[in-house]
Amino acid sequence: MDHTVKPQGCTNLKLRQLMRRVAQHYDGELGKTGLKTTQYSLLSYVVKLGPIRPGDLARAMKVDASTLTRNLRPLVDAGWLELGPGADGRSRLVTATDAGREKRREAQRRWRVAQEGINMVLGVPRVTALHALIDECLDLLSPAPGEAHEE
Repeated sequence: MDHTVKPQGCTNLKLRQLMRRVAQHYDGELGKTGLKTTQYSLLSYVVKLGPIRPGDLARAMKVDASTLTRNLRPLVDAGWLELGPGADGRSRLVTATDAGREKRREAQRRWRVAQEGINMVLGVPRVTALHALIDECLDLLSPAPGEAHEE
């Protein structure tokens, strides 16, 4: 007779519930800067990697081109990112403006507050263990080399 404890409930649902709670925590802090967490992430990628072609940025962020375009618009409209000409007439480059770099610095401070809050509430050992477990699961769920990855 098998007495092993089996998982109860839906893993997908539990992860989504956790993600919503964590996202609310970060959004609460980053919202004080006028940015959403996705916008902060995008701004950070451009500051670190830019000037960068949109296609390369989408690949680096692991998002599709239409998602990237939709997410770029408010940051360009706010004057934090610029979409300018690239090396040839057909290509474009995304660049952070001085105001964008300053906005990222402001948001980084709020992000640190959010991360410290998570560390405090959950405890550093639990957060460290969670990160390790997530990384391990991501590796296990990644497609094998040469295997097509379905989007």
